Amino acid sequence: MPEWLHDLFTKASIAQSVIIYGLVIAIGIWMGRIKIAGISLGITWVLFAGLLFSYLGVEIDPGTEHFVKEFGLILFVYSIGLQVGPGFWASLKKNAMTNNLLALAIVATGVIITVVLYLLSSNSIAVMAGVMSGAVTNTPGLAAAQAAVSDMHVAVADKSLITLAYAVTYPLGVFGIIGSLLLLKKIFNVKIEKEQELHRKLGVLRGNRPVSMHLSLENKQLLGQPLRKLFDLLKEPVVVSRMFHKGEIITPTPDIVLAENDVLLVVASKQEMEQLKLLIGPPSSMNLKTAKESDLISRHIVVTRTAVTHKRLGDIPELHQQEFTLTRLSRAGIEMVPHGDIFLQLGDTIKVVGTEEGVQVVTEALGNSLKKLEVPDLAPIFMGIVLGVILGSIPFHFPNMPVAVKIGMAGGPLIIALTLSRFGNLFYLNNYTTNSANLMIRELGISLFLASVGLSSGKNLSIAFADGRGWIWIGMGILITVIPLLLVGFIARKYFKKTYFEVCGLLAGASTDPPALAFATKLAGSDIPSVTYATVYPLTMILRIVAAQLLILLLM
Repeated sequence: MPEWLHDLFTKASIAQSVIIYGLVIAIGIWMGRIKIAGISLGITWVLFAGLLFSYLGVEIDPGTEHFVKEFGLILFVYSIGLQVGPGFWASLKKNAMTNNLLALAIVATGVIITVVLYLLSSNSIAVMAGVMSGAVTNTPGLAAAQAAVSDMHVAVADKSLITLAYAVTYPLGVFGIIGSLLLLKKIFNVKIEKEQELHRKLGVLRGNRPVSMHLSLENKQLLGQPLRKLFDLLKEPVVVSRMFHKGEIITPTPDIVLAENDVLLVVASKQEMEQLKLLIGPPSSMNLKTAKESDLISRHIVVTRTAVTHKRLGDIPELHQQEFTLTRLSRAGIEMVPHGDIFLQLGDTIKVVGTEEGVQVVTEALGNSLKKLEVPDLAPIFMGIVLGVILGSIPFHFPNMPVAVKIGMAGGPLIIALTLSRFGNLFYLNNYTTNSANLMIRELGISLFLASVGLSSGKNLSIAFADGRGWIWIGMGILITVIPLLLVGFIARKYFKKTYFEVCGLLAGASTDPPALAFATKLAGSDIPSVTYATVYPLTMILRIVAAQLLILLLM
């Protein structure tokens, strides 16, 4: 082998770091395609590839490794926050408190079991924090534990043991979570077909998505009243997208006077629709959507014009017209009824009903230029990262603690990303990214982090199993994984009457485990588990990060 080529792979340099990281990540991702019993560890194989390279003696510059690890973690959690943010805020309106309390119980039970095992064993609390993070497949928790250990000025050898404990417990953590879902399915004798039918009956499958219905006006008290009178009687916003009025089909304005024999095509939530039947009248057999005499059309228009994202929908002059109606708004898979107080975001999809000219007015106002969305605006994303790092670095001092607690490089960016996903447009920080761009950032970030963790710890891999400690860690990890999930899953199903699919999403979210969510979603044949997952994921992630730090700061 030429000397220059040998030096390129063995001597610390920028080129050597790029090559090693490239090989570790590529090999790890290829290995991640292997499935065992239909389950794949996916991106986690990058960690094992890094451990192998390090075990074989490959070393990179420590400064480079530390920077890449932290920056990769930031990219990962920030993109996760942007992805689940819209669903998180939407889910807060329904069952959020119960779901998050159950998730809190899972985290607390896992921490209690970890402390008990620590007291019964000879392992340091730092190692137990690594075991716990691996058992619940929480990579940011591992980072938080490592940061706390660094603040406590613990020996370098103990720092690497945290990663080893995490690495040996992680694989069975993934299988343990999915195994718990299957065991609960067996315990409650769940039949998937019956569960899906139950969701259809409960309306859970569609959540709080708007539905449309034709209603005949039979309420005499509304005759001669403007349409806005009906809106004033309702608590939630509704839309009348089409109306059969005096022999023609129109898109009504709030000032139109209701008349006998009117038929209204109403868009509202399922709960609100029941009240509308009482206020307006029974369903009509007329179909205004397909009526031949109608010259109205419907279009889906994507918001790509930045100027309209900084104003209330009711304050956009171009949308104060009479030839169209905005009937539905879709954001990150969540459908809602558009109303005057809502703020649009880039990437929102609006369904419009109106004349050809009216729909064209909306198109010009909102943009509908998909090419603009394909190019992400990186400035707001990096500004959000800056704010996240600042937030994560704020020290919180508690009595009798030697070191301040920080939510760290994972918690800070996550909170900021969640916040900006909802309110960023008000501060001209539009963090919109396409699904593919978000996935690219997320996968790149977690790959860099896992590769860095593996490359810094693999040289001590033999130590983990030399005296049998590795097998003990695995046994402890199984207890930390399975007991909280089975206990809280049983309580959620038995006493809180959660459906099995909701329980699956809850347990996957409380474990911050995407493979478990993918398994549950495939099992359900719908996105029901994803709704519960998005509800509990952000709080659980923060709790996991703080819990890993507190274990070390309080017990070390």
